[in-house]
Amino acid sequence: MAEKIKLSPTTGLNLFLECPRCFWLRYNEKVHRPETIFPSLPGGMDRIIKDYYDIFRKKGELPPEIDGKVAGKLFSDQELLDEWRDWRKGLPYSDENLSATLSGALDDCLVDDGYFIPIDYKTRGSAPKAGASEEYYRTQLDTYVFLLQQKGYKTREFAYLVYYYPDKISESHLVKFNVEVVKVETDGQRAYKIFSDAVGCLKGPIPKSHTECGFCAWYSDLLEYD
Repeated sequence: MAEKIKLSPTTGLNLFLECPRCFWLRYNEKVHRPETIFPSLPGGMDRIIKDYYDIFRKKGELPPEIDGKVAGKLFSDQELLDEWRDWRKGLPYSDENLSATLSGALDDCLVDDGYFIPIDYKTRGSAPKAGASEEYYRTQLDTYVFLLQQKGYKTREFAYLVYYYPDKISESHLVKFNVEVVKVETDGQRAYKIFSDAVGCLKGPIPKSHTECGFCAWYSDLLEYD
């Protein structure tokens, strides 16, 4: 690749873990997976939850649904947090040896005795299955921890997923949400290893089709009818 590699945990590292070939094609050849309809509700909920947390941030309090379930208090620097939340800025880390940049935009952050703990909000249609969702989001949380460490912040060895999923709707059209807080073990160096491997993949030859990738399988089947 002639230009500097820029990756994020969601569209970069996770794609690499799912299928190195699809990842290689996206970044080297600008060949993207076929697009599917993406619901706009999660994005809208994400904005509303951020605003909701910011109200409690100004009061120096935790939202009641997570109070007593997490360590520390909400990070108080609203201006800096807004920068970290912005996907165009986020928390960038540039590795000159790899000639690559890793950046992520986190939802929120707790501070506990000088230690920074990432929080990521998730909206779902139903209660999360124990273990499955945390494993899927682990790389994302590992990356946030790594990026905070690279900025000189002390971190704990865990982060939090806060799930919001609907319970019922009242006659006045108010939706009640259930909230589940999940503590996830994190490792910043684990994220760096994936980052390094992903960059190495991009600098090498195109990988073979992934045996469990539905997109690779679809394309292979399509070639049979070409």
